[in-house]
Amino acid sequence: MSGEANEDVKAMSFEQALEALEKIVDDLERGDVPLDQSIRIYERGEALKAHCDRLLKAAEDRVEKIRLSRDGKPVGVEPLDGE
Repeated sequence: MSGEANEDVKAMSFEQALEALEKIVDDLERGDVPLDQSIRIYERGEALKAHCDRLLKAAEDRVEKIRLSRDGKPVGVEPLDGE
C-alpha cells in the first residue's frame, strides 16, 4: 500500500475519514474510474477503514459504565465490558 500518499489520513477525525471512505465507495461503485486510479483510491479506502477502526477501538476503550449504589446514587465507574 502507498503509505506516504495516505499520511493525511492519520490526522482525520472519525467523521472526516468516514465521509472520505463513503465517497471512495461511491466512486468505485459507479465504475467509471480508470483502473490505475481505482487501485489508488482502493488503497486510500483501506487506510481510511483502518484509521476508523483504530478510532472506534480507542473510543470503546474509554467508554465506562457508571456504578450506582443501592439507592441509585453514582458511586464510581467501571469498564463497560466488565474487564
